[in-house]
Amino acid sequence: MSTPPPYVPGHGLLAGRSAVVTAAAGAGIGGATARRLLEEGARVVVSDAHARRLKESEAELAAGFGADRVAALPCDVTDEAQVTALFDLVEERHGRLDIVVNNAGLGGTADLVDMADEQWSRVLDVTLNGTFRCTRAALRRMKAAGAGGVVVNNASVIGWRAQQGQAHYAAAKAGVMALTRCAALEAAEYGVRVNAVSPSLAMHPHLVKVTTPELLQELTAREAFGRYAEPWEVANVIVFLASGYSSYLTGEVLSVSSQHP
Repeated sequence: MSTPPPYVPGHGLLAGRSAVVTAAAGAGIGGATARRLLEEGARVVVSDAHARRLKESEAELAAGFGADRVAALPCDVTDEAQVTALFDLVEERHGRLDIVVNNAGLGGTADLVDMADEQWSRVLDVTLNGTFRCTRAALRRMKAAGAGGVVVNNASVIGWRAQQGQAHYAAAKAGVMALTRCAALEAAEYGVRVNAVSPSLAMHPHLVKVTTPELLQELTAREAFGRYAEPWEVANVIVFLASGYSSYLTGEVLSVSSQHP
């Protein structure tokens, strides 16, 4: 098993940009992405459905990067009014919208024969429909502003490969991939790029607590490096997609893993 590489310092790749990140409270990919965007010079609005954790994350980020560069608003991406309020806040605080990272998603494990309609619908509403709502809100504003912009969606390798008990999550993530490709073609005419990352296993302390050692060992054994990804390693790829270094890249789903089919 390899060890994670040293943490990569910021290089000002996103200086002056304004970003919003959904599901950004806590130690996962969303929280790591918010921090990486700030380290690269962006101003960031973070959101999450968990108001208490979001408030704690906002305070921590504001202490590290300045209260003028960090704002937060609770947002349930299944609620159109809350999505609208989130994007209103970005424009009110920063006057523009440059980067949107759609990280909100919901998983679960159940075989199809045991899966209730509510389980299926809930996972798709948060993971796929929530990404749709936020992407639509972003593109409407970016098109009207006429200044370009970037949307980065969080997909998953499970959108490419099968896994028992994950039909709802796999269907949702495959849908995110298709949504990304179609949105990219539509948004290209007004200078907006839409891409996605596709992680496999990015662990953090809270997720480790709800993952059995046996399952974690099985999942890490599939990885080329023999370990799970650190959330900031996925966030680094999101930063690349949000930056000018990927200026001719749109409609792509980048696998942050060796598990591309």
